[in-house]
Amino acid sequence: MNQTSSIKQKAVQFLHILLPILITQIALSAITFFDTNMSGKFGTNDLAGVAIGTSLWIPIQTGLSGILMGITPIVSHLIGSKRDKDVAHQVMQGMWLSLLVSVLVLIMGGLVLSPVLNFMNLEPAVRDIASRFLHAISFGIIPLFGYTVLRSCIDALGQTRVSMFITLIALPVNVGLNYLLIFGNFGFPRLGGVGAGVASAITYWVIFIIALVFIYRAEPFKSLRLFRKFHTMSLQSFKELLKIGVPIGFSIFFETAVFSAVTLLMSRFDTVTIAAHQAAINFASTLYMIPLSICMSLTILVGFETGSGRLKDARQYSIMGIGTAAVLSLLTALVLLFAGSHVAGLYSDEAEVISLIQHFLIYAIFFQISDAIATPTQGVLRGYKDVNPAFLICFAAYWIIGLPVGYLLATYTELGAYGYWIGLITGLAIGAILLLARLVRVQRRFSLEKA
Repeated sequence: MNQTSSIKQKAVQFLHILLPILITQIALSAITFFDTNMSGKFGTNDLAGVAIGTSLWIPIQTGLSGILMGITPIVSHLIGSKRDKDVAHQVMQGMWLSLLVSVLVLIMGGLVLSPVLNFMNLEPAVRDIASRFLHAISFGIIPLFGYTVLRSCIDALGQTRVSMFITLIALPVNVGLNYLLIFGNFGFPRLGGVGAGVASAITYWVIFIIALVFIYRAEPFKSLRLFRKFHTMSLQSFKELLKIGVPIGFSIFFETAVFSAVTLLMSRFDTVTIAAHQAAINFASTLYMIPLSICMSLTILVGFETGSGRLKDARQYSIMGIGTAAVLSLLTALVLLFAGSHVAGLYSDEAEVISLIQHFLIYAIFFQISDAIATPTQGVLRGYKDVNPAFLICFAAYWIIGLPVGYLLATYTELGAYGYWIGLITGLAIGAILLLARLVRVQRRFSLEKA
């Protein structure tokens, strides 16, 4: 990354950072998309089973990955303040923490998975597929969290094209394995939706190994001497990483978990409704990669400028990023409005499921608008290392307002399953407004401190 002096230079650098991240995030989302899509083509029970399994796994994965992503602003600030020699130690501490997190997830999963699935009112076939899907994917937990740390370091150095390259390798690997393991082609076992879990676990190992090779052998990582020296666990470094990472992780967890909670609450509806809801959420999540990528780019750029003491530049990047996300959200809304039937047809061949998916996608239009404001704003706040208020805002907006409103509408009105979506839209909109207000306050505070 370089210091910029004009809006044009900032736009070029913003796109230089953003585009590889966007391609990376879309490719990562496409892995989940193809898991859901190909499972749905195998059968409705498999689509519903993978939907339940994914709803339990994604909040844990994204929330804990968010904690580990705290390494991004830390490394960005170190690079911005010319403290390159400290990067290797911080990255190694992130790797230690990722290992501890992985072990904890595996232990907790072994203890609570069966009770949670038993608590849900699922058809036996759907429950069995969800359980075996999660058991399969658990074999990739350690490399997945390790890769999160490596990727956060790679992106913090502005080398987002490397992350893009790694993920673009992973996507055909995952889709190919899905083709072999879900449908049993070329003599492979016909595993249905469970095959998607096996394919994802193998893919996590592939991207982790490739990232390690890049970090160890390619510049500019090689000059930072990453993994050239053994660093023991440091509680002080853990404290710094967790201080930033935990609020980030919890913010992401509360946002993703509320969608999963809705899917779990909807288990009282029939399998067709569960499958249609999850398909719509899956596509909306794919579109969400646009504001999420802008969010991650802004964390890097604002962190770099703030670490260098250039607050005016940091503010200009924040306006550029949030404005770009708002414009793109209108384009994605048009996609959902005019191509909903085509999108629904990607997930199922059954007319009843397609019709329900199309209805749910109309509600997803309003998700895009709120996410376009809230998500990039969180990225800017992370660049300023202001993370605790955003965590509290997300919790209040999604869990104290959004989910209860959705439950009341779904339970006590004729809206049924659509009531949950209206509740989520309400929570997202309120969260966006509160996060913007927080950003204005933080930028004013930084300006006063510098003055």
